[in-house]
Amino acid sequence: MNALTDLLRLLSLPLFGWAAVRDVRTRRVPNRTWLPLLALGVALLAWDGSSVLRGTVPLDAEVFALRVVISIGIVAPLGLLFWRVGAFGGADAKALAVLCLLFPSVPLYRLSNALVLPLAETSPVFSLTVLTNAALIGGTIPLLLFARNALAGRVSVVSFLGRPVHWREVPATHGRLLAGANGLERGLDLDTLRMYLRWREASLESLRAAPDRSRDPASLPAERPAPGDGSVDPLTDGGERADPWGAAAFLDAIDGDAYGTTPAGLRAALDTLVSRGRLWVTPGVPFLVPLFIGLCLALAYGDLLYAAMGALGLL
Repeated sequence: MNALTDLLRLLSLPLFGWAAVRDVRTRRVPNRTWLPLLALGVALLAWDGSSVLRGTVPLDAEVFALRVVISIGIVAPLGLLFWRVGAFGGADAKALAVLCLLFPSVPLYRLSNALVLPLAETSPVFSLTVLTNAALIGGTIPLLLFARNALAGRVSVVSFLGRPVHWREVPATHGRLLAGANGLERGLDLDTLRMYLRWREASLESLRAAPDRSRDPASLPAERPAPGDGSVDPLTDGGERADPWGAAAFLDAIDGDAYGTTPAGLRAALDTLVSRGRLWVTPGVPFLVPLFIGLCLALAYGDLLYAAMGALGLL
C-alpha cells in the first residue's frame, strides 16, 4: 500500500502496547483509549481508498475493497462474538475492531533494497494474520503455566490451567478460582469477590477470622457502599440464616449481575476462601496481550500459521 500511510500506522503501536500493559495490571481499559486509533484508522483507510481510486498505488480497487470488507465485516465482528460467549473481554473486542480498521491490507516497510518487512508470507487480509498470530501465542499460555508449576514440583492436569496463590494474595489477584482444583463446581471470578468485600465493608482476613459470624446475614452492615466493578483497589485488601454470607442480598443489590455468579456459587467460593490456605487461580491473561505481540510479530516477520504450515509441507 502507500508507504506514508503504512508508516503512520506504526503510531498505533505505543497505544496498543500501553493498553495491553494496563489491561494486565488493572483489567480495565478506558473507552477513550480507542478514540484516537479509531480516528487514525478512518483517516488512513480514506487516504488509501483515494490512492487506489486514483491509481497511485499498484492495487486493484476491487481487491482493496474485498480486503476491507473481510477485515471490517468478518474479522472485526469475531471480537464481538467472542465477547458475547465470554471468550473475550470488552477491551479485547474493541482492540480487535480498531486493529481491523487500521490494518485491512499488508503494510510494507522497506529497510533496504534487500530487506522488506514483513519478512515472511502473510494473509492478504493483514488483520487476519494478526488474529491467527495472537491465537497461536495465546495457545502457549497453558504450556508456560505447566512449565512454571512443574519447576515447583506441581505436575497434574490443573497445572496447565492455573497456579496456587496464598489466600492473602487473592484480593489483589486477577483471574478466577479454578473450580475442580478448589473443590468447587464452578470457579468464582475474583472481581466478584472484590465487589462483595467492598459491599459488606470487610476484608478476606476479617471473614477468615470469624467465618461462622460472617456467614450470618445479621453481620452485614446496615448501610452498604456501592460494590464497584471489581477492579483492584491498591489502597485496600480487598438478617436471616436462609441467606448465608448475605450472597443473595449482595446479588440483589447489583441487580443479580456479577460475572455470572449465583448465590450458591458465591457461598461455595466463600466457604472455600475462609478454609484453605492456598487456592488455585486461573491467570485470566487478557487477549490484548497476545494480540499486541501478534501484531508486532506480524509487522516484523509475518504469518506464524503460514510459516508452521510451510515447515510441515502443507503449503
